[in-house]
Order: sequence, then structure tokens, then C-alpha cells
Amino acid sequence: MTSIDTVVIGAGHAGLSVSRLLSRAGCSHVVLDRGRVGERWRSERWDSLHLLTPNWMTRLPDRWYRGPDPDGFMSAADLVGVLEQYAETFDVPVLTGTSVLEVSAGDGGYRVVTDQGIWRARRVVVATGPHGKPFVPPGLRTTEVLTANRYRNPGQLAPGGVLVVGASASGVQIADELARAGREVVLAVGRHTRLPRSYRGLDVFWWLEATGRLARTIDDVPDPVAARRETSLQLVGRNHPRPGDQDLDLGTLQARGVRLAGHVNEVTGRVVRFRDDLADTVQAADRTMHRFLDAVDRRVLESGLTDEVWSPDRPRPIPLPSSPTRLDLRSERIGTILLATGFVPDHPWLRLPITEPNGSIRQRRGVTPAPGVYVVGQRFQHRRDSGFIDGARRDARDVVAHLVGERLPASPITACAGGRCAS
Repeated sequence: MTSIDTVVIGAGHAGLSVSRLLSRAGCSHVVLDRGRVGERWRSERWDSLHLLTPNWMTRLPDRWYRGPDPDGFMSAADLVGVLEQYAETFDVPVLTGTSVLEVSAGDGGYRVVTDQGIWRARRVVVATGPHGKPFVPPGLRTTEVLTANRYRNPGQLAPGGVLVVGASASGVQIADELARAGREVVLAVGRHTRLPRSYRGLDVFWWLEATGRLARTIDDVPDPVAARRETSLQLVGRNHPRPGDQDLDLGTLQARGVRLAGHVNEVTGRVVRFRDDLADTVQAADRTMHRFLDAVDRRVLESGLTDEVWSPDRPRPIPLPSSPTRLDLRSERIGTILLATGFVPDHPWLRLPITEPNGSIRQRRGVTPAPGVYVVGQRFQHRRDSGFIDGARRDARDVVAHLVGERLPASPITACAGGRCAS
């Protein structure tokens, strides 16, 4: 058994952020990961994926984007390179290929059992990110089902059409890629968040930051449970898109031949039945979108930016033809059901009384009920952007400050103007 002050579980952007701040504070620690640095971005993302956030939002403690294309969108492979370089800059004490099997109380601290040995630590930081295990709706546990984290490209799938379930970022992006590849696609549309890629000449994330939406804390929302279940934005990150190719919504998918349906209601044998709720779901998403764009317009007026930005040109309503309520997979020659239905928390190795019935970890600003146990990188952990690369650095700072019991030295990043940070 090896003793150390702190064990960090996870070597993604959240775990590396924590490690950087622990190193700066002179705290001995080790970072454990079942795979490599940034493993989920390597092995649980499709080949063509780019980040939803612009490059200028790729900000980590003591490191931010300084490349030639701040308004571009990094590929998953490029992000892995960034994380690897970041880890090298401070020689992160990471042990890759090390799976955590158990975290339990013991010996005045915590016992962390791995497949490579046992650690005894005073503190533990869980930085495994917001993605647990894929959510598979009841009735869809068949051999034809593929979850989004296992999808790589259209050539991987069985011949025939594809039923994509879920219309948030992953679902619409995969449906779009499949349709472009010539596949027949049916998209089962659930709750989603529609926004334009840009509005009044600026990226939507610029407006989300400028209006304070990303800084909104969990204490500011009336229903924290619902806030943490908020769907990912229905967006795509494309570098230098062709005209008309910047936005990705249900309308553009229909134009490419994708058929839309409502929520999956039940699956009986080879027959899928849908709820008759497509119009209601789409209208709810549009109302939410227009409330946000109203807030942007108010911000433009209050800030005197009317002459500095483009005139408001809002997305048009989605035309909705009649949608199917029943789909026979055999007669429609559907070879694959692809689930983009999100994830549920999964910490089977966490043997501490700090989880909710749904598996999520109880915490406030990253501090759990177990003294010395912390979490970083969860959805809406404290701020709305906690689940983003940019937001995890703030949660990491809160956690490490609490862990070492003192105020940390200021980061070299001292100001942000127009969404881009300068030192």
C-alpha cells in the first residue's frame, strides 16, 4: 500500500486542472486513469466530432488558447493533443492504464484500490466528468442498438437505415452525418435546446458568456434537479462552413431527407411506437430559444451595441409534416438503432455514503459530505458552465482552495475581453 496526500481520479480536463492547481500549491498527489490522458475523447467520440465551444473557450489553469483561429472549433483529436501538452508542461504525476476498483474509508483517510495496487490517501478528488454510462431506455436492449459513445462513422454500421433516438447535440450531428453518407435516417426527437450557431454576427457562446448565462450558479435556479438535467445545445462546430451549413437543427435535417418522429414510447419486437408529441416538443424548444434571444437583444440595447452588431435575424420556425407514430424496423429496412439519449451517473467503485438514489454525488461547490472527498467536472456543479472545459477550471480552483485550506495564488489569466483572455 502506497501513502499519498491526494488521489485524483480521472485524467481528463477536470482532473488535469485539479492536478495543475495541486502542483502549484505544493500538494503531493497522483492522478489515476483507466486509460490514457483524455481517454474519453480518444475512444468514446465519433471520428468527425469537433467541440461545440469555440477555441477561445478552451481555457485551463495557467493555459488558454493562443492559436491563429480563436473562432474555430477544435476536433476531438486536437483536444487530446492539447491535454497531452498541458500535462507535459507541469509533469503531471499520472498513472495511466489504472482502473479504480474501490474507494472506501479507512485508516483516518481513504483506501483507493486499483488493478495496479492500493493507495492510502487523506483526500480524494473524483474528476471522472459528467458522462457515466449511456442511458438505454427500457425495451431498447436489442442487438441492433448502438450507443453514441460507441459510434465512430457511417461505415461502421450494419447495412440499411438508422433510427437515431435523441435530438440534442450528439443526436442531430450523427443524424446529419448519416444522411450525408446516403443513409435513410429517422430521428426520434426528445427534449432539446435549440439555438443558432451565431446571432447578430457573434457566436452564441459569446452571447451566453456576455449575458451571464454561463456564470449562473445552481443557487440562482428554482429547480436544481431540472437544471442539471438540461439537454446539450443543438449545435455543431464547423470550421469555415459553407453558406447555409453553419446551423444544424431539425429543419436542416429535414432538408437532407431525415424523417422526424416524437419520443420513443415503446418497442415491441421489431416495431417501435412514438408519442404524438413532436410539435409540442419543437414549440417548447423554440419558446426557450426566443426568450434567450430576447435577452441578447436587450443586452445590445443596454450596452449601446446596436451599431456594432448585425441586425437581429432569428431562426425560422421548423416546418413539421405529419410524423409517424409507428415504425416497423424490418419493413423499413432499419439496420441500426443508435441511442443519443445521454448518460446516467455511474460510480460503482465509490463505497461511501455520498451518492443520491440516481447515482449522482452529493456536493456543494465540489465538497461532498465525506470529509476530504471532492468532485470536479459535473454538469452544473456550481455554475452553468461547470460541465464545459472552460468551467471546470473554476470548480477545480474552488475545490483545491478548500482542500489546501488557503487562498490559491492568482492565475496568470487576469482579464477577459470579448471572450478572449489576456494576461
